Amino acid sequence: MIIGLVWPEPDATAAGTRMLQLIRFFLDQNYELTFACAAARSSLSYDLSALCVRALPIKLNDSGFDALISDLNPGIVVFDRFITEEQFGWRVREVCPSALCILDSEDLHFLRKAREKALSQEQKKLTSLVNNEDAKREIASIYRSDLTLVISQFESRLLKDTFKIDPSLLFYLPFLLESRTQEASASTNFKARQHFITMGNFKHRPNRDAVLFLKREIWPLIRKELPDAQMHVYGAYVTEELQQLNNVKEGFLIKGWAADKKKVYLNARVCLAPLRFGAGLKGKLIDAMQFGTPCVTTSLGAEGMQGELPWNGFVADRVKDIVEKAVLLYQDEDTWNRSRINGFALLKHNFDRQPFEKALKDLIDYTRQNLKEHRENNFVGSLLSHHTMQSTKYLSKWIEAKNANAQ
Repeated sequence: MIIGLVWPEPDATAAGTRMLQLIRFFLDQNYELTFACAAARSSLSYDLSALCVRALPIKLNDSGFDALISDLNPGIVVFDRFITEEQFGWRVREVCPSALCILDSEDLHFLRKAREKALSQEQKKLTSLVNNEDAKREIASIYRSDLTLVISQFESRLLKDTFKIDPSLLFYLPFLLESRTQEASASTNFKARQHFITMGNFKHRPNRDAVLFLKREIWPLIRKELPDAQMHVYGAYVTEELQQLNNVKEGFLIKGWAADKKKVYLNARVCLAPLRFGAGLKGKLIDAMQFGTPCVTTSLGAEGMQGELPWNGFVADRVKDIVEKAVLLYQDEDTWNRSRINGFALLKHNFDRQPFEKALKDLIDYTRQNLKEHRENNFVGSLLSHHTMQSTKYLSKWIEAKNANAQ
């Protein structure tokens, strides 16, 4: 069973893409899969029935979930982000104590929030993450879980080095891509492409901030150097604030959701992603590399992705440098071609799904076979699970009783 925070939207969000990759991994291992979610579906929600995945709506603070999971009796339960583990983890451990509990962190929420706070307060460095309330919640969820999937190498090191989490509780699992090369699907050349693009789900605050940063500080300087170029902004859930940035005269166009993401990337010459806060890996940059579209992003945007390999374009943090590199990529065909080749190599070296999936399969099999010993070695997790059962459990039951009385 996978308990989703939201129904997967792979055509709109990187989180949706990640979840669909996990679903396909379990299906490839011949698991019977149920996806349960308390959120409402949207028009962009993926049709899980097409994959023969059972999709079940569930409710928060409702003992009906206990009966449901008791009937299913899953051997593995995956929590989609720590918030879902907080809401349903105690129920799973109480009803199905022998189920292997896996947390898919997606990204470290407390890190993203701390960076946003630092940006808003114009701090050059983060305040102590260890004393961050969000960190305490998320780290507690990691300890309560038997295994946590971490999408970024940077975040994996942070959890091990700063928070001293035992490596046996963590597994680095980035985006899982096919091992075939991407050149064939990215065949459009330099001269056939034009304009700049950026893309993202605009429910996600870092993406909204990046577009505002582009419009106010970066694009006017690029447009001065390239008066015929346009900036095309794509993504689901465009806010009214972003829609008002649309300005044909300035070549800054809010395009909204892209029904054919591949076509958008193949027609664009350069991708801009000037992210100023965030966490995890950036799906828009993975997509750009897959479709041979060089990028200019910040060091935070490229974080945890390239290792020692050259980037698919340039990494720059100052406005002046972002503008300079964007103009260079847009005008210089040799630089553009080298950059896209770098992107293909990076994907092949760092994101080939086969070795990661084999290692994950082996780890899941081993941990399920040695679950008692694994949990005995995680005393902090047992401690936190015990206290969660005594606090979160009864708060949830109180809310359920209150809701019943209100009806």
